[in-house]
Amino acid sequence: MTTHTIIFTPSGQQTRGEAGETVYDVALRAGVDMQSICGGKGLCKRCQVEVEPGEFAKFKLSVGEDQIPKLSPTEKKARHDGELSDTRRLACRAKIRGDLVVEVPSDSRERETSIQKKSTHFETELNPAIQLHMVKLPEPTLEDNPSDTEALIKELADLGVTATFSHTLFQKLQPLLNQNDRTLICVVRDGAEVIDIWPPSEKQTYGAAIDVGSTSVAMYVYNLQTGLLVFEKAAMNPQIRYGEDLMSRVSYVMMNKGGEVKLTAEIRKQIASMLAAAIDELALSEDQLLEVICVGNPIMHHLLLGIDPTPLGVAPFTLTVKNWVDVPASYMEFGLSDKARVSLFPLIGGHVGADTTAAYLTQVDIMRDRSVLLVDIGTNAEIILSHNGKIAAASSPTGPALEGAEISSGVRASLGAIERVRIDPVTKNGKVKIIGHDDWLSDEGDLGDHKITGICGSGIFEVMVELAAAGLIDQGGLFIPAAAPHRFEQVNNVWQYLLLDQPGNPIIVKQTDVRSVQLAKAALYAGAELLAEKLGCTEFDEVLLAGAFGTHLDSKYVADIHIVPHAGADKIRSIGNAAGTGAAMALLNVDEKAKIIAATEEVEKIETALEPKFQDYFVGSMKFPTHLHLLAIQIVGAIVGAGDDVCALNNKKLCSKSRALGTKPVSLIKGN
Repeated sequence: MTTHTIIFTPSGQQTRGEAGETVYDVALRAGVDMQSICGGKGLCKRCQVEVEPGEFAKFKLSVGEDQIPKLSPTEKKARHDGELSDTRRLACRAKIRGDLVVEVPSDSRERETSIQKKSTHFETELNPAIQLHMVKLPEPTLEDNPSDTEALIKELADLGVTATFSHTLFQKLQPLLNQNDRTLICVVRDGAEVIDIWPPSEKQTYGAAIDVGSTSVAMYVYNLQTGLLVFEKAAMNPQIRYGEDLMSRVSYVMMNKGGEVKLTAEIRKQIASMLAAAIDELALSEDQLLEVICVGNPIMHHLLLGIDPTPLGVAPFTLTVKNWVDVPASYMEFGLSDKARVSLFPLIGGHVGADTTAAYLTQVDIMRDRSVLLVDIGTNAEIILSHNGKIAAASSPTGPALEGAEISSGVRASLGAIERVRIDPVTKNGKVKIIGHDDWLSDEGDLGDHKITGICGSGIFEVMVELAAAGLIDQGGLFIPAAAPHRFEQVNNVWQYLLLDQPGNPIIVKQTDVRSVQLAKAALYAGAELLAEKLGCTEFDEVLLAGAFGTHLDSKYVADIHIVPHAGADKIRSIGNAAGTGAAMALLNVDEKAKIIAATEEVEKIETALEPKFQDYFVGSMKFPTHLHLLAIQIVGAIVGAGDDVCALNNKKLCSKSRALGTKPVSLIKGN
């Protein structure tokens, strides 16, 4: 097979590519910083690059016209539709024919992500799996001369610890005793095994709780003797290069032999790097960080363990393992001591993972004997409902729209991304707040030097509600261009609303974007409604939003977009990065581990794909709350006051009426 030199700029990365390979495939292999949401399928149009013929003296490379990749049908259509300029190519469709210099523009590179996964305060007893016990062995005599191992186990027993002694410690036992007046520290795991022995010192042990998300990885390191958080770090999940959403990564594995090996290696390498950074900053010896607990969705969970995730991409979505898992850290290649252990939380089902069970652990006590809905909104919305002492869980296929993918101006939560939106009901013009800047910005004023990249998840929620409130979309989600002719334009027979007229990068919302959000909100609503029906729940005491995404959502907009049934804004609250918090709780207290293992066994998994009513609920919740609907809610709120009756709209009978408020708002005001 003929290979060619491929150089990526501005990074200057140089690699080799085979004739017929796509530029994207070569970039992936070389670790080039390049966006892709669809995983190289030619759908997202994010992997745009520039390739030109010419003499590149800097690289001592000559690129002829005949070496430039031929224009693919997908690229031709993208140019025709205005999605690709005449000077750009799609890396995932451009096939190598010779040596190339490939420019990756700034808008095609991954941006610094605003990873908001700070630790959340929690309370638990300090009872970690690793305990330190200092013991002094008696001097042996001819009359009383047990082996030193026997003497050590007896001394521990006198302290109430029944433990075995690992054979790996035989060689170092007597030298340590001889050098330290027969005194040493026993490092005991689970009260059952002496995994290490140390000379007397102030040395302490540490553990890490790691939330392995599909977009980002968050790590929290704790001192296991004091329970104090001593280090935290967040980073991008490098698997994003293979696909923004989980199904894209599963698809990558399906279409590329050995793809699961690459994805596993990527995430393990990232975690190893983060652990190394913690050890370096805390000045730890290699034998001090001994416990790591990881949580993540089912696909991240399986990839972390080195398991092929493709069965999770097709029905019946069978897990390889769902119970709590303990493995040696050496198996995970985390660069830790051979005494270190890695544990993974249990899963509930093929699409309800360890991140959800960890979040559930943080709330299990307050959910008991109450009607509480716990939701982690992502590509799949994972939902747990407690009611009348019963627990049920489901997963709804919301898709990536709410996280910015498959949205025309959608981006991840990065610096410069729109996170708040307001649309003036009179002028129909928009103003926004972006991550990294506190002021409201609009094209009616001076945008200054701000580079607005697009709309992230929380902004997508708000722009849809604002469009409805301003009378720019009807109840069915269709644009009403006549309401603001100066903000609407039809391109290729598709209407689009101009949110922000930013020079060079206008921020728009297309009709297709509205439809994507409709599908996402309907899926989540239907999943929650299905669980409520299964458990006979007609009203929630509380709705809890978990995860980094949920942290940024305004409860008013969550309620107004009608994405969760039976819940007004006063019932909705964020619980932060509950997945990471749950992992930390289990790290610091083995009783929490036992609690979540038992609690997970009590959860009934509802498979939405098998429930006929899911489709009925899905169709019934497609409608948007129009400006008349939202006005009616405000009027009713004013009439009934600020007491408990404010939640009258959460009554199931009233909620079912409210779906028709876009056409008959007066009926609710009259109480009919």
